[in-house]
Amino acid sequence: MADHYELPHFGGKLMSAQVSALLMKEIKQGIFANSEKLPSEVELAERLGVSRTVIRDALSDIEREGFIERVRGIGTVICRDIVNLTNRFDLKLEYNELIENSGYRPHSDSIRLRLEYADEKTAELLCVDEGSRLIVCEKRVLAGQTPCIYSIDYLPYELFGKVDYTDLDWSQPVFDLLDKYCGLIITTSISKVSATNADEFIRSKLNVQPKQALILLDEVGYCKLSRPVMRSLEFYTDFFDFTMLRKKF
Repeated sequence: MADHYELPHFGGKLMSAQVSALLMKEIKQGIFANSEKLPSEVELAERLGVSRTVIRDALSDIEREGFIERVRGIGTVICRDIVNLTNRFDLKLEYNELIENSGYRPHSDSIRLRLEYADEKTAELLCVDEGSRLIVCEKRVLAGQTPCIYSIDYLPYELFGKVDYTDLDWSQPVFDLLDKYCGLIITTSISKVSATNADEFIRSKLNVQPKQALILLDEVGYCKLSRPVMRSLEFYTDFFDFTMLRKKF
């Protein structure tokens, strides 16, 4: 086992979020891939060069998502069956990560960028005035050569200040653009899930069969202090076999 881990760079994410991501990587395919338990908080803190508070917060996040269980007198047990689940519907994963977890290379095409004016519903969801300018980005997302998602993102124009949004690379995850150019990190999302046929344009982009329904996630992303900064409409094909973890307590 290595004496020290190297913390990855995740932009402005909290240190505990970086530690959580690193530990999950090690649990899934790294030095803990065959382990039943994690080392103690003290050992993890020493190896990562962070405080026990950071380790404790990171472990709390991982435990809340069901990947580990901390048991007094036993230690931090890895829940391997839950770790091995893919495409968990109850976790907020950026869709590129979903695709990578399925063993494919994610990429985007058919990007359409425009300005719109907020209608009553979107204005209410984003806490902006009706008629405010919105940046709208539509794109198709593929797993390898297979179209699997069509995404429409709505962002308040004012978030980008003096940055010319047309010069940005919108093939990147919008989360990354918000972090890099607006200093905003989406920490929470609220999603409404429904089945939909979508319109013919979206269906043609996703190559779906005539009677095939899509899963629609109508989602609002929030940064700190519960500030809404993005509304997304994401249309998913049956490429993904979603799983949901339900905890009784």
